[in-house]
Amino acid sequence: MTRKNALVVRGGWEGHQPVEATELFLPFLRSSGYAVRVEESTDVYADSAEMAGTDLVVQCVTMAEITADQLAGLSAAVVAGTGFTGWHGGIADSFRASSDYLHLVGGQFATHPGKEPCERQGGQEDNYLPYVVNITELGREHPITAGIEDFELHTEQYWVLHDDLIDVLATTTHPARPWQPWHRPVTSPAVWTRRWGAGRVVVATPGHDLDVLRNPNVRTVIERGMLWATRTASAS
Repeated sequence: MTRKNALVVRGGWEGHQPVEATELFLPFLRSSGYAVRVEESTDVYADSAEMAGTDLVVQCVTMAEITADQLAGLSAAVVAGTGFTGWHGGIADSFRASSDYLHLVGGQFATHPGKEPCERQGGQEDNYLPYVVNITELGREHPITAGIEDFELHTEQYWVLHDDLIDVLATTTHPARPWQPWHRPVTSPAVWTRRWGAGRVVVATPGHDLDVLRNPNVRTVIERGMLWATRTASAS
């Protein structure tokens, strides 16, 4: 079995605990036969030689900036077959100022609706709501989500702006509550894949904190997503 090379890139907003969150998955990657390199910035994306030898990029970088050279390097690697995956804001809210990054990933965090105003106390918990992740028909057959039933979470529920080139494996629906300005329920993708050139992109929106990442369903989706996104033989 050929050893695969995984690159873990972490940083950005500390509220998503990029170091602790990615550390949860390093044992899985190593036990799955990956050689793992960890980088604390996106500078590595501009290293064409390093990226050419990378089979999988796991990114956990929230609300940061990326240079044109770094994004070009990441995009070129994915087009050539490098897999790209991550969770929550670490991939879906990474580089708000880059439309080209949005084009690569296929979806962008817009908001996470909060509790009724009278219940808010000023902390992150103001945005924690009970919600259901619904597996789609496609998701019930896909290797990432097959065998997983609809499941409940109590955390940030991402509202995502997206395009039609993503393949949605799971969704979540935001109800229209009396204190909110929208007038009907809105369904957002919660787990999706995207083919980009010879590469595969996988995004899971749950993952705000370590407790959510330890949820067996969330963890299974993320770990299977890593395996599925990894460069395939046809992309070598």
